[in-house]
This record gives sequence, structure tokens and C-alpha cells, in this order.
Amino acid sequence: MYSNYDIIVVGAGHAGCEAAYAAATMGSKVLLVTMNMNTIAQMSCNPAMGGVAKGQIVREIDALGGMSGIISDKTMIQFRMLNRSKGPAMWSPRCQSDRMRFAEEWRLALEGNHNIDFWQEMVSGLLIENDSVVGVKTQLGIEFRAKAVVLTNGTFLNGLIHIGEKNFGGGRTAEGKATGITEQLVSLGFEAGRMKTGTPPRVDGRSLDYSKMEEQKGDELPGKFSYMDTQALTHQRSCWITYTNQEVHEVLKTGFEKSPMFAGRIKGLGPRYCPSVEDKINRFADKERHQIFVEPEGWNTVEVYVNGFSTSLPEDVQYAALKKIPGFENVRMFRPGYAIEYDFFPPTQLTQTLETKLIQNLFFAGQINGTTGYEEAACQGLMAGINAHQKAQQKDPFVLSRSEAYIGVLIDDLINKGTEEPYRMFTSRAEYRTLLRQDNADIRLTAKGYALGLASEERWHKVEAKINQTNTLIEALKTKKVKPTEVNEALENIGTAQLREGTSLLNLLKRPNVNIANLRTMTAELETFFQTFSEEILEQAEINIKYESYIEKEQQMVDKMQKLEDLAIPADFDYGKLSAISIEGRQKLGKIRPATIGQASRISGVSASDISVLMVFMGR
Repeated sequence: MYSNYDIIVVGAGHAGCEAAYAAATMGSKVLLVTMNMNTIAQMSCNPAMGGVAKGQIVREIDALGGMSGIISDKTMIQFRMLNRSKGPAMWSPRCQSDRMRFAEEWRLALEGNHNIDFWQEMVSGLLIENDSVVGVKTQLGIEFRAKAVVLTNGTFLNGLIHIGEKNFGGGRTAEGKATGITEQLVSLGFEAGRMKTGTPPRVDGRSLDYSKMEEQKGDELPGKFSYMDTQALTHQRSCWITYTNQEVHEVLKTGFEKSPMFAGRIKGLGPRYCPSVEDKINRFADKERHQIFVEPEGWNTVEVYVNGFSTSLPEDVQYAALKKIPGFENVRMFRPGYAIEYDFFPPTQLTQTLETKLIQNLFFAGQINGTTGYEEAACQGLMAGINAHQKAQQKDPFVLSRSEAYIGVLIDDLINKGTEEPYRMFTSRAEYRTLLRQDNADIRLTAKGYALGLASEERWHKVEAKINQTNTLIEALKTKKVKPTEVNEALENIGTAQLREGTSLLNLLKRPNVNIANLRTMTAELETFFQTFSEEILEQAEINIKYESYIEKEQQMVDKMQKLEDLAIPADFDYGKLSAISIEGRQKLGKIRPATIGQASRISGVSASDISVLMVFMGR
């Protein structure tokens, strides 16, 4: 029973699930250890996947062969493509999920992978020999041994839940905290810190008056996350929007003296971009109202998530304030919101593979690295699982650069800059976001996933077909001509200049006001021509044509930066002898020990002049 494993994954949240599934699919024998088998892949916060930049990450996970996109498609109740009014670099898929079905589908996927075993218990420590991890020890004293260990402990490490003046240990509501690992890692020389996050109350949807709210429907033609043949939604559930008001704010203020945040009982740093409602009305006192998203938790449950009302105020204050929100006058609360503090480890202690620098074969992924969000956790789990497998099988590490994926941006930010607050991905963090679009994640990444043995052959053939069909369409658009008499009336109607002579469809498509949707309606022949291609191919070709010059410029920037990425720095380089580099620069370089000049250039506190000195010293 207690046999040796290739990989042990500790924790079965979004990071742990992706890590276990990836390593097992690639051929490793995996043990997934969780404190509660009934909460595998639990959506601890809002029942949704994707969003701005996060949706791109889910598509990247899918393109590599991970499962978050497929699970999301199987369990979504609403789909929206955000930022459609902006350029395609900003388009971001998001879905509302069925919380119970999401967890169920993940568990079924894991159980369906015969390389995964499960164990329900708390891991209390790691087995360390010669500065390498060789397994884990559980609360019962059972030892499991492995070639590599991935820690994905989420908010459970010494978790402390706060509701008003009450606090108690726990990693999630009604679940215990995990102890022992932090203390052991600190004793081994790791730096640890505290962070906090929060969640809003859950309420009974039968008690709400939706006539007083704004309906937020899904897209008329809903999309999906996975590039595989998952089923698109045929019907959807609506979300709703309402607002706080001055009455709500005044009620909330009555609980401020009992607030763990304002009283100083919470020491950890919270997410800047997802503040509690008490924090919002305190920081933005000039605002008369704040938006509340009323989100159903699934197809068949009456439970509703009150997005925008995250709080740790006393439960009676929460309830009284909720009743002042339009549509919530008769609300029944299922459970109050709360804040949770937990241990994390500054991610500058990791290499680009998410392996720790201090202990060999030990990997960290998810909130243990100071991130927030299901998507950020899932992609780290995927990368940690891949690299744990590669290390266990003595294969080359797998690293994505900033120009290859949002996943690469996230990991590069974490290991070079660290984070002093829960890290959340945004499109603005990526300098090459025209290249890193959600529509082309498969073209960027599936070949890599296939080479690893993670993405299936079927998936790779679909990408090859997509590339070939897109190229075929672009070539056809170059050669297919239209005459002024055929299209001038339609061009005038959409507000663009008429033709004086015949031109190719490709030239027409380069005009700002012209797109394939209105081109295909200009003549019956064009409608027939475009019908031979799928919507995905039409969209891909149109983006490539319209944004060709932007894509080329960005690729030139990537090529220039790649020269710095190719300049390796010896692992044992002595930065102390470079007196011409600033003291802060020497300290940061010595602590993080970048693998390349490019990586060194992105470390906070290392200046451009420091990089110049380093390059001169290395004969560059």
C-alpha cells in the first residue's frame, strides 16, 4: 500500500489537480494527498473561471494538454467574451460555473487516470535527505516516498479564519488548517510570510427580488475554453447586477470597531484588486455606491454568490447591510463572509521550473507562492507537475518565456520580482500581449505540450489543421478579387471609401471598417465562399490580416530581447566582486541568482547600469 511514487502532490485544489493530472498523463506514478476527498477542486471563492488575462491562461492550460478548460466547458452555466469592443489582444473568455459539477468533473477526471492514487490525510512534514526531498510524512505518522514532491497547500498552512471579533483555525469554512510544514521549511532556511484573502456571504436565491436588479445575460453565441470538441452551451443562466447605497455603507460602518482588519487582528496583506466591501467604502468614501454581481452557483441549486461583498465583519452586521441592497430586502443568508490568513513563501526562493532553490525536487504551486485566483493556481500546478515529472525522469526542464505565454509572464514575475500582496494576472503585465492572444494559444503551445507527452496526438492534429486552413483562407483572400460594381453600395453603407478599380478581398479586409461578417453579405458568391470555412478559421485569418504589422513589430521586440535571454550566467557566479554594481543590485542578484542576463534585467532593484556592468564583466 505505502509504495514509492514518482511524484507526490500535496493538496487537491486547482493547482494540485493540474499538477497530479499532468505528471500522471506524462507517465509518472502520482500520489495525490488531500485533507478531504470531498472537496477536490473546490471553488472556494466565486463559481467562475476566466476573465481578463485569466481566460487567456485557461486557454493556455488547455493548449498544453491540461484539464481546466475542458472541465470548465463541461460545467459552465454561462459564457461571455469580455472586452469584445477592444482589440483581440484584450478579448478574454469567462464562464460562470456550476460549483458542484466542476468539483465532480475534476474528481472523475483524476479517478479516470490510472497513474493517480489518492490518500486522505494531513501532511505534517517532508522527508528530507541530503538537501533533497524524498517524500512526506502524514499526521498518522505514515511515510510516503517519492522522487519529487509538489506542495499546493492553498490557504491551509496555519490558516486562520476571521468573522468580526471571532477567529478560529481553518483553511476554508468548516475545514481544518494544516500545521507542521511551515515550521519545518522555516527551520530549513525558507522565508515565510502571511497573506489574507476573503469571501462574501452566500444567500438563498429564492429570497431575492430580481425585478430590482439588472439582468446580465451570456453571449448570444456562447464560446468555450477548450480547443477540443467540447459541447458549447445551448441555454444559459443569467447573472444579475445591483448596487450598494449610503444606507448599506452606514450599516457596515457600525461594525468597523469589531472588524479584524481595522482592529489590526489581521496581519497578512490582502488582494489590492479584490478588496473587502468595508475596505472599499473606507478607501473610496466619495463613492455613493459599489457594484454587486449576483451569481448563481449552478444549474439546480438556489445558492447565490454575492460577488463584490467580500467581508469579515460580524455576521449580524453583514446580514443587516445585505437587507439594504435593492433586491435583497428579504434575503436569507446561508453563511457569512469571512477573511482568512495563511502562510506563503515568497516565490523568489524558486527557480523558473517552480522548484525550490534550497531543497532539490521540491516544487511549490498556487497560493503558497503568493498568488490569488483559480487560473493562476492551475497554471502553476500544471508547470510544477510537468517539471516534477521531468526532474523525476531526468529529462530537460520545461520553461515558458514571457513572449510565449501569460503563464511565462506570471512565473517570471513571481521568481524575479516576488510579491508583497496576492498576485493577480492582468493583460497589462504582458509586454507582448498582441502575440499572447486567447485565440492562438493552441498555435503557440500545443506543439510543446505534444512533445512533452501531455497534449494528445488528436489535439496536435487539430492544431495542424487549423494552421493549414487559416493559411489556405489567407491565400484565397489574396487572389480572390471583387469589382467596384459588386461591393461599392455595401462599402458606402458601412462608411468606407468606394472602390475605383477591382481589388483583392485581403486588401478590403485591411480597412478598419471592413470585417468578414460584412464582406460575406455583399454578394451571394462571397457568402458561399466564406461558408466553406469554420468561424474559428475566419476569425483567425481576420486577426492575422488586420494586425499583421503590430504582430511583426512585437515579434521584432521579442527577437531583440531573446539575445539577452540566450546569455547564460554561471550558477556559481560571484556577484560580490562586482563593486561597480549597486549594493542593492548585488544583493538582489546574489539572492535570486538569475539564469540569464534577460532574467537579471527584470529583477526589482537591478538597474540598467547594473546590467551593463554585468555584461561587460562577462565579455559581452
